[in-house]
Amino acid sequence: MKRLALFTGLIGAGFAAAPASAGEVVITVTDLRSTKGVVRACMTTREDVFPKCIKDPESHRVVVPAGEKVEIRFTGVKPGRYAIALLHDENNNGKADRAMGMMPKEGYGFSRDAPVRMAPPKFRDAVFEQGETSQRLTVKMRYFL
Repeated sequence: MKRLALFTGLIGAGFAAAPASAGEVVITVTDLRSTKGVVRACMTTREDVFPKCIKDPESHRVVVPAGEKVEIRFTGVKPGRYAIALLHDENNNGKADRAMGMMPKEGYGFSRDAPVRMAPPKFRDAVFEQGETSQRLTVKMRYFL
C-alpha cells in the first residue's frame, strides 16, 4: 500500500521536453472517463525512479489537454529501454489526488498496460525497447474509483 501512496504523487507539476536527438514515441491514450483537465506523461530509462520519473532530469515529460482523442508525442528519443507513466489530472492541480490517503482518485496508465496490484507496476513490467525509428504505443487509462 505504501508504494501505491508513493505512486499517487508520481507526476509533479511542471514538465519540460527532453532535448532532441533520435527517434520518436507516439502514444495514443484510450478510455479517458472525461475531457476535463490534462494528461501528464513521463518516460524514463531509470528503474530506480519509475514511476516518479520527475526525479530523472533526463526523462521525457509532457502535459496535453484531456480530450476525446489524446495523442502524446515524445521526440528526440535515444535508443534504449523506457517505461511510461500517465496521469489523468482531471482538476489540473499538478498532482495525483488520492482517496483515504492511498487510492488514486484520478486515472493512470503505464506502457505495456502494466498491471497495478496494490502498488504501481515495476519498471520491468512497463519497459519497452525503443530503437532509432518512430514507435506507436497505446495506453489504456484506468481508474480506481
